Amino acid sequence: MQRRDFLKGASLGTAATLAAPAIAQSQPLVKWRLASSFPKSLDTIYGGAEVLANRLRAMTGGKFDIRVFAGGEIVPGLQALDAVQQGTVEVCHTCSYYYVGKDKTFGFGTSVPFGMNARQMNAWIYYGGGQKLLDEFYANYNVLSFVGGNTGTQMGGWFRKEVRSLKDVEGLKMRIAGLGGTVFSALGVVPQQIAGSDIYPALEKGTIDAAEWVGPYDDEKLGFYKVAKHYYYPGWWEPGPTIHFFVNRKEWDKLPKEYQEAFQAAAYEANVTMLAEYDHKNPIGLSKLLQGGVKLQKYSDEILAAAYKAAQQMYADESARNPAFKKIYTEYDRYRKTQNAWFSVAEHRMDSFLQSRK
Repeated sequence: MQRRDFLKGASLGTAATLAAPAIAQSQPLVKWRLASSFPKSLDTIYGGAEVLANRLRAMTGGKFDIRVFAGGEIVPGLQALDAVQQGTVEVCHTCSYYYVGKDKTFGFGTSVPFGMNARQMNAWIYYGGGQKLLDEFYANYNVLSFVGGNTGTQMGGWFRKEVRSLKDVEGLKMRIAGLGGTVFSALGVVPQQIAGSDIYPALEKGTIDAAEWVGPYDDEKLGFYKVAKHYYYPGWWEPGPTIHFFVNRKEWDKLPKEYQEAFQAAAYEANVTMLAEYDHKNPIGLSKLLQGGVKLQKYSDEILAAAYKAAQQMYADESARNPAFKKIYTEYDRYRKTQNAWFSVAEHRMDSFLQSRK
């Protein structure tokens, strides 16, 4: 009895092993190029694209092969989406809010000031209608979007000098991405859009007075603490920054259904693992920074309150003149309020209690 069961199981396993290559061989060889917005040195955020590419090769027996290029290797990091739109590459890995210069509506794909955190963004995009809203907007640019990572709530940036009040931020030149720059400009800051690999030299030379990037792990790797000692939190403009894979619509339509399904599964994996990896690495990175003499400081209530007020005004102004922005903002803000009401119950009480006992 046991022997028959063993032989039956073995024969099934052998059949499955033999079938996999046959299935792979029946599919076409597809070679894509992926333009990342990030340098290879930032292994976690850049690594999301590698997770996608490696998993696709594994699932298709190497038949769906995506080669990943770091920011600047094919196009500058902040032009990755343009390269996909124009068909220069088939796919990119980037942050939607890098392109708010085209239309502020791009901000919603990644993060907006005082918006949703990582878990709430996943809920909105996967189950709350966010994916449909975003893809309706992205269709104007000939691309489809797939969530491909999240950093969690980011830090508030590196400053050469302390910023205790609104007066202290007036006139500062700060590298800041997305709609956070629009809001900060209302407080007197001069926002600068600079790719990650170019931030350190700009900060070192004094071309900028402050810079934000991601969080302790990446910031420590980039060495910002060597040229700016004041490290602020929270990054109120990036409570849950989502990174996306953008795919050229025509190229997507050419893929076999099986490859499309594999791509979506691999993107899911990249999304989940990136956030988990940052949650693992950031406490270690922060400890290193503090041991190195970094001064960890929080934004004052005055600055946060002024930024919040300016953000609400920006949303109202942009909604009044931009129908695409208004359409997404209306649904996004409604969902955000529902999520915050829920998170204020069990999550907030549990977190607050445990953090008070640290």
